[in-house]
Amino acid sequence: MSNTETYQQLKQIIHDRRSVRSFTEQPVDKALIRELIDCARYAPSDTNSQTWEFIAVVGRQAIEAIEAMTWEQLNLRAAAAEAEGLNREARLLLKSFGPYATAFSDAPALIVCLATPYTSKFRDKIFDPIQLAHEDVWREEGIKSSCLASQNLMLAAHALGLATCPMTGPVLLAEQQLKDYLGVEASRQVNMVIALGYPAAVPGKLPRKEVEEILRFVD
Repeated sequence: MSNTETYQQLKQIIHDRRSVRSFTEQPVDKALIRELIDCARYAPSDTNSQTWEFIAVVGRQAIEAIEAMTWEQLNLRAAAAEAEGLNREARLLLKSFGPYATAFSDAPALIVCLATPYTSKFRDKIFDPIQLAHEDVWREEGIKSSCLASQNLMLAAHALGLATCPMTGPVLLAEQQLKDYLGVEASRQVNMVIALGYPAAVPGKLPRKEVEEILRFVD
């Protein structure tokens, strides 16, 4: 197969991937999930720090518990907003953002993507001694690399006929509750959760900005 043919196949996978929020009841075999993580781990990372870990939640009871804790925090935030007189915003939080943030509820698997602390020989020997950056910057380095791995996972899933939907709603609302429930170390950040399964319905392609709108050459 020529490079052009390989590229066209890859481009088709990239263009056809969708964020799917409706899944069949068919379970995802653990061997397939291992394949996806094998693809994820070959993402690039700063100084090969590989700041990623994954938790595959495949039990229905566990997924329902994560949904419940997300809704619990949603309701608490809505109540707090109402107490501040933000009734309209509270209603929108529950009716609009709530279903969006818990769209993983019928997925047979949920991949919790973690970012681990960023460590490297450059940080130990150079960056930290000269105080190059604040600790928050290094936390962001872990997230960046974890995002690259997550994209690998989602593209690989699509190539296998699976569907995914990356979500940060449960992270924004209930990261600590999620970490407590899953026994995640305090040093880890929850980057995103990815609903995973076989699609029951696939949305159409959404419009994208043209290349000319987002690209600028400097000669």
